[in-house]
Amino acid sequence: MFDNHTVSNQVIMSGIIDSQPSLDHTYLGENFYIVQMNVSRKSNTIDRIPLMISDRLIDPQADPRGMYMEVNGQFRSYNRVEEGHNRLMLTVFVKKVVTCSPPMPRISPVNSIYLDGFITRVPLYRRTPSGREITEMMMAVNRRHSSDYIPCICWGRNARAAEKLEVGTRVRIWGRVQSRDYRKFIMTQEGEKQINKTAYEISVGRMELPVPA
Repeated sequence: MFDNHTVSNQVIMSGIIDSQPSLDHTYLGENFYIVQMNVSRKSNTIDRIPLMISDRLIDPQADPRGMYMEVNGQFRSYNRVEEGHNRLMLTVFVKKVVTCSPPMPRISPVNSIYLDGFITRVPLYRRTPSGREITEMMMAVNRRHSSDYIPCICWGRNARAAEKLEVGTRVRIWGRVQSRDYRKFIMTQEGEKQINKTAYEISVGRMELPVPA
């Protein structure tokens, strides 16, 4: 199981589409678009997650806003140069659209991810202002010709376990994809400027250390 690149990175997600398709790139004659999906948590917080989806799966000329969609795919990363710096971009790469219909508010949203990968940085443990334990870690998940680098956050008991992990340790996790808004200050010719950013990460619900093959 662990050597199968297809199953080492799996996402199932459902929600309401909140943007029109925006062309991202073309590969071997196939066009790939970005759309935003709103996924509700139990707390009623909304995660706004970008989907990378082929024109073979959706009609880019149609307006999907307000549609309910359930997708299967992988959480992938790539680098994009912004403001002269490389920025890690994260999207759900859609492999299959399971359902697509008008809004169905009584359907419970799905947001589930499984990853099997390796720790690439020394995990960072800290406490939030409210006293909750949290550890941030970066995972590399291999696929056939490259790797995806995915930021993860662990809470409580998982945070204490993740703090002890060494770079290169193989782990597998189950959790959800979430978005987090933050502010960044940059210097311009007019002085300091505030810009709003969104980060994407995995909130870890369960973590295991698999036995080496």
